[in-house]
Amino acid sequence: MGLILALIIGGVIGWLASIVMRTDAQQGIILNVVVGIVGSLLGSFLLGPLLGGGNIMSGALDVRTLLVAFLGAVILLAIVNLFRRGSVR
Repeated sequence: MGLILALIIGGVIGWLASIVMRTDAQQGIILNVVVGIVGSLLGSFLLGPLLGGGNIMSGALDVRTLLVAFLGAVILLAIVNLFRRGSVR
């Protein structure tokens, strides 16, 4: 059950991050889920100690965890855009 919940929340977070970074038209549902989950893990390592949030794979769902996951997904998309285009949108 935790994995299914992480996939759903990761997809929503990846979709929201792609809207913020204006890459929504370039990626599909699967890539949104991957960006959401990988961004959540990246955010939990980078921003988790600062903001106190966990990651969505551990099952802890609170506002800080969702904020850390969203910020991690945005950071991941910024890094991908930097290598793909040479600039962050």
